[in-house]
Amino acid sequence: IIVIDDDKNILQLVGIHLTRHGYRVIEASNAADALDMLEKEVPDLAVVDVMMPGMDGIELSKILSQDYGIPVLLLTAKGELEDKTEGFLAGAEDYVVKPFEPKELLFRIAVILRRFEKEYQSNIQVGNITINRKLFEVSTGDRSVVMPLKEFELLALLASRPSQIIERSTIMEQIWGHDYEGDDYTLNTHMTRLRERLANLGANVEISTTRGVGYKLEVQQS
Repeated sequence: IIVIDDDKNILQLVGIHLTRHGYRVIEASNAADALDMLEKEVPDLAVVDVMMPGMDGIELSKILSQDYGIPVLLLTAKGELEDKTEGFLAGAEDYVVKPFEPKELLFRIAVILRRFEKEYQSNIQVGNITINRKLFEVSTGDRSVVMPLKEFELLALLASRPSQIIERSTIMEQIWGHDYEGDDYTLNTHMTRLRERLANLGANVEISTTRGVGYKLEVQQS
């Protein structure tokens, strides 16, 4: 979850409570910083303050919801109907009025994530491959294969952001977790095996390496 607020106290408060409840949190103090972060990682949900210097939360919500497909929960100090209406028209899923109880914020976040869970569980289609997240199955036409878990998770992560470079550190963290103590060889080996499986399936996508940065999945041009 990304939390965007120019108030450091709010960032700290929200960050502490979200982390305690098992969410991984990234923070930004303005819209420009937040958009820069999205070049490296696309979160599952954004908590956005309405009143910020520069681009305000309403305008940022439009970008997050329309361009990135990220559900937005707005934090606002205003309670007037027109402010709520403006937020919903910008694509926000819900709002919480400051000052708020952390329990209410957590509840509303959980509701939004449950609402979007069905979308997460659905198939991913990139090029001629279909990724079934429930069965851990990847198919092209009438050919399919059930992949080992880590290889499947790698492919699903790359396919969720086609043509976007995902940093090695982000991949390691999301697939193997914060506490993993392995080396780069592990990721390289899994990528090699994944490329071989895609080739055997006749997939028209390829995983390219940006040396020293990360990987991206692209549809091959015919």
